[in-house]
Amino acid sequence: MNIRYGHTNIIASDWKLLASFYKNVFECTEVPPQRKLSGKWLEDGTGVANAQLEGMHLRLPGYGDTGPTLEIFSYAVMEEKPMPVANRKGFGHIAFTVDDVHAIVEKVIINKGNLLGKVTQTVVPGVGRLTFVYCQDPEGNIIEIQNWKK
Repeated sequence: MNIRYGHTNIIASDWKLLASFYKNVFECTEVPPQRKLSGKWLEDGTGVANAQLEGMHLRLPGYGDTGPTLEIFSYAVMEEKPMPVANRKGFGHIAFTVDDVHAIVEKVIINKGNLLGKVTQTVVPGVGRLTFVYCQDPEGNIIEIQNWKK
């Protein structure tokens, strides 16, 4: 059996704005085509009555043309959610490994994201020196920006 990670989905109030954030900050690239989907098959598969969505996939950096994607969609009708916090049960965050944490933090702020914590360093025994911070994209989804040195 062959199993391979495919994508992570983010449901956005404004999928175009959120896609721009990930392209500008983390150098994700568009994977055409843009999607505008609806129909019984989508209702059946998602369990959402009258499901209609649109959006796109963005290739995550560092994996080439067949690597995993962020799937950023907006539904025609969406449920509200509580603001994400790092210690809430369920999916917590996505992480990007970068060369310069401070430079990416600046890009997050310029592109309408914000910080949850402050840039911190520690040594993890047997792994190396970690520099990291938690931040949020413009819709409040949590992102870890990290750098590891041996």
